[in-house]
Amino acid sequence: MALKLFILDSLETKGVRVPKEHLDELEMRWQGIVSLKQETEAALLDDHDIALRNIPGGDHLE
Repeated sequence: MALKLFILDSLETKGVRVPKEHLDELEMRWQGIVSLKQETEAALLDDHDIALRNIPGGDHLE
């Protein structure tokens, strides 16, 4: 119940009104996000190489 109150308070401070019937779904999604965040923080960054390419006008490629 504490997590639901935290979620409700967090969203309401940002001006987002949440119907009570949506709290169960929000709690499950919030827990999923927290889990993914913990996995990301625990991951070795050397194991996750990311490359970015800039292609001028690349948004027009088909």
